[in-house]
Amino acid sequence: MISSLISKIKTIFKGKQKVTAEIPVKQEIATESPVKPKPKPRKRPARQPQKSQGQVKQNEHQPRQHAKPRPQSKKVHKPRPQPERIKPTPAGAIEANDDWIADKETEFTALGLPNALLHAIDDLGYTELSAVQKIAFPITMSGKDIAGQGRTGTGKTATFLITALKKLIETPAKEGRKTNQPRVLVIAPTRELVIQIASDAVNLTKYTNINVHAVFGGVDYEKQQRPFETGVEILIGTPGRLIDFHKKYCYDLKCVDVMVLDEADRMFDLGFIKDLRFLLNRLPKYDERQSLMFSATLSHRVMELAYDHMNNPEKVQAESGDITASSIVESMYHTAMDEKLPLLIHLLKSMDVQRGMVFINEKRTGEKLARDLAKHGFNVGIISGDVQQRKRMKILEMFTKGELKLLIATDVASRGIHVDDITHVFNFDLPEDAESYVHRIGRTGRAGADGVAISFACERYCFEVPAIEAYIKKSIPVKEITPDMIELGKPTHPDAKAEGLKAGDAAEKRPRQGGKPSGGNRQGNRNSGNRNGGQNRRPRRPANK
Repeated sequence: MISSLISKIKTIFKGKQKVTAEIPVKQEIATESPVKPKPKPRKRPARQPQKSQGQVKQNEHQPRQHAKPRPQSKKVHKPRPQPERIKPTPAGAIEANDDWIADKETEFTALGLPNALLHAIDDLGYTELSAVQKIAFPITMSGKDIAGQGRTGTGKTATFLITALKKLIETPAKEGRKTNQPRVLVIAPTRELVIQIASDAVNLTKYTNINVHAVFGGVDYEKQQRPFETGVEILIGTPGRLIDFHKKYCYDLKCVDVMVLDEADRMFDLGFIKDLRFLLNRLPKYDERQSLMFSATLSHRVMELAYDHMNNPEKVQAESGDITASSIVESMYHTAMDEKLPLLIHLLKSMDVQRGMVFINEKRTGEKLARDLAKHGFNVGIISGDVQQRKRMKILEMFTKGELKLLIATDVASRGIHVDDITHVFNFDLPEDAESYVHRIGRTGRAGADGVAISFACERYCFEVPAIEAYIKKSIPVKEITPDMIELGKPTHPDAKAEGLKAGDAAEKRPRQGGKPSGGNRQGNRNSGNRNGGQNRRPRRPANK
């Protein structure tokens, strides 16, 4: 059966092969189709130059002509232009001929000073020597160096000015001295102190031909440069401005006979020690000049500076008792920060404040306080770094003449304001340095006069009280505050403005040199140590899961 099936399949398969072989294959007639040419790529039209309003029509369809690269020129180093040097002339002799005769004998006449100097001292009303002057004059008049310590208002400025003027008048200058070579150099830390010293020097030299010149920041360079051409005998200035004019070859220090360093401890506090050493290293040798240094405190670093640049200075300390003057009545109020303004206004109205100073620690605090006091009817002015130098001098002049009743200042100004007849001093903010407390209250009680010093101890600055009391070696009496003392009424002059905050009083702010403008820097500065970004960013701690 299986074999029969296989045979049938074979026959069927053979039959299909025959059928396929008999079918004729249709031959397709190949018809050649025409070859289409490839489309040519379109050329991109030349870019036409942008038309401008003043373009000429004939150049409208001209193709753009690319500028040929300029050959790179080698950079030639150009020397920095040197500043024009002042052409000095030989300096003349000092004339101090005065036939004035003293009406009565005073302690100053016994010093053997020239008549021109005695005449000026008599005009100022000086008749008795202070404690510092009694100890210092015998040393300084003999030509020795001195390092004197004395609190504010003890006559330190008159001590070194009278000593220097006596030497200028009686001793001839060094051979070959020229007009731009001062004989006396006085270095002070602040502008206000420089102005005050220069004012005292002018009053003492009005009967001589001695030229006094003061240089400090905030004033045009050209105005301060002109006096160097005519001649300078006494040069007074701050370290920064003195160095600026020295590098411009306006003067040199080869013929200095007397060097005075006032408020030496403040130089360290303000960071002027490098600038100070720059000037001291350009003076004549220590044994070819006389050096006088005065400071409120003779610390170790101050005496180290004295021994480095002075000729065996004698240390003089006039105060043997309390650091603060006995004529100053000190008191303190423990109050909250928001209660200090009404308390100050109450004290100003209840006390006979003829001329007072208010000390603060921050500039923004002083500006707000000045606005509030002006609105409550007080004639007040403020001295800060944002006020023009010309306006600052005007405010000091108004305060000296009595046109301003109150003056708001910081610790920087407390070293440079020498105004007599200041009756009250208010420490609106307690100082963060104990020494500054002594300098602040030293603005009052000068030359033995009576004075009042009142301090506010708030929750922010009350921690400075132990250090201050330890430094002055006594406790400050504390007074009680009653509820009526901290009641603040409505402003009586809401539109009033303080001197220094009016339109046009602000100094011009200089643009920042290089870098990005402040604000909006989310990436941070790589070298600024900003914690918001950059390499110095502190890594975040992982959150507790």
